[in-house]
Amino acid sequence: MSGWRRLGGLGLAVLLLTAGSGRADLGLPAGWEQVPAELAALTEPGERVVKISAKFLGTPYQENTLGGGSERAEQLTVRFDAVDCFTFLDNVEALRRSADAGEFRARLVEVRYRDGTIGWGQRRHFFTDWASAPEGRVADVTAEVGGPRTRQALKQLNRKADGTLLLPGVAVQERTIRYIPGDALDLGVLSRLRSGDYVGIYTPAAGLDVSHVGLAVRQGDRLLLRHAASRSPERRVVDSDLAAYLAGKPGIVVLRPR
Repeated sequence: MSGWRRLGGLGLAVLLLTAGSGRADLGLPAGWEQVPAELAALTEPGERVVKISAKFLGTPYQENTLGGGSERAEQLTVRFDAVDCFTFLDNVEALRRSADAGEFRARLVEVRYRDGTIGWGQRRHFFTDWASAPEGRVADVTAEVGGPRTRQALKQLNRKADGTLLLPGVAVQERTIRYIPGDALDLGVLSRLRSGDYVGIYTPAAGLDVSHVGLAVRQGDRLLLRHAASRSPERRVVDSDLAAYLAGKPGIVVLRPR
């Protein structure tokens, strides 16, 4: 993922909004302008997340949709025609916070960057960056879901095992990552997941917190992972059985929209 940072039914749209351009009128791609208004009656954050994310089902997976790097100027990129696992969640969370179409661009900047500054070094490249944001719109509830079976690992995010950087130009962050190990993901633990929770697949690899992200969806007695799947034959936003998907995985990190 963190080198990881990266056709739905509502049509194709790509907006490349240059930092400082002031083009806030280009808030949402065509066909999506009414979505915030359609959600106005939904006040529960998880319910909003599920409703919005359903509109992305079938959207193609594409790596490196944001571009960017340490040697070129960052642009605010809005893509609804193709997503990777994290830009899918970026779009959903920014829409979740938007009261109207004109607000979307500001909310996306808030979600994707620190201090409202569009820049490679300011981008939130790591899943747990969301929970450390001062606005407190997303909380780390891993320990609440995992209970006494929760574990933690001290990580230096962005520093590989050999000491070099995964992402040049991005500061190393030392952070304690709470995760629920794979062998603890029984029905009791999974029952504490809420529809709309953001779920990251924990990785023990140096420099990273998670290797993939999606969100939990409850449909009757089914618990699903809605995510931008990178593997064939899917390579699109799909719903997968969460328990089956987690089989053999190292664990999960759970963030909850507030």
